Amino acid sequence: MPSNFWMMINNEENFRITQDRGFTLLGLKAQHRRKVQRITEGDRVLLYISHLRRFAATATAMSSFYEDEKPIWVNEGSTGFPYHIRLQPGVILKDEQFIDANILAPRLEYVKRWNPEDWYMAFQGNLHLLPKNDFTLIEEEMKKLHFGKGYVPADFTPSANNGRRRRSGGRRNRQPQDDQVQPDQQGQQAQPGQPVQST
Repeated sequence: MPSNFWMMINNEENFRITQDRGFTLLGLKAQHRRKVQRITEGDRVLLYISHLRRFAATATAMSSFYEDEKPIWVNEGSTGFPYHIRLQPGVILKDEQFIDANILAPRLEYVKRWNPEDWYMAFQGNLHLLPKNDFTLIEEEMKKLHFGKGYVPADFTPSANNGRRRRSGGRRNRQPQDDQVQPDQQGQQAQPGQPVQST
């Protein structure tokens, strides 16, 4: 089970570099070191293209971060991408399938702190920790496009037969506590601290 769900934000040029490498390596900025240190193997990653405002791909982290000064990505601002994470590609959309964030963003928990028309302000920066529900919502929409009409969403509802059976003599035999409300013989409720009237 993944521990965290991340959104990686790049401009289109750097997204294409990641794409050309088969979505097997991710570069992260030095200014996000504290967040980067939290990424562990198995975490899920969503790739978002900032200038296009499009969700484009998902992947799974296959390592914790390591440092490599070899220039791969183009600097965005004053810093490069010295921290690297190995990836396993997940759902990869074609260019024409990229999901317009204007459609999904208003439904995300992550952007609720911003006014609806300012949702894009939530996506400033390079790396964001997303709620699981947001990640799942976006990836499910991506899967519908990637796999087509034949895609059947995963059913996460636990089966009723999978639940643990109660031991015999369960709650039925529990003795009521002194401060609990008890019904009297006529079905009326006795208030805590008051005796049950007998007839």
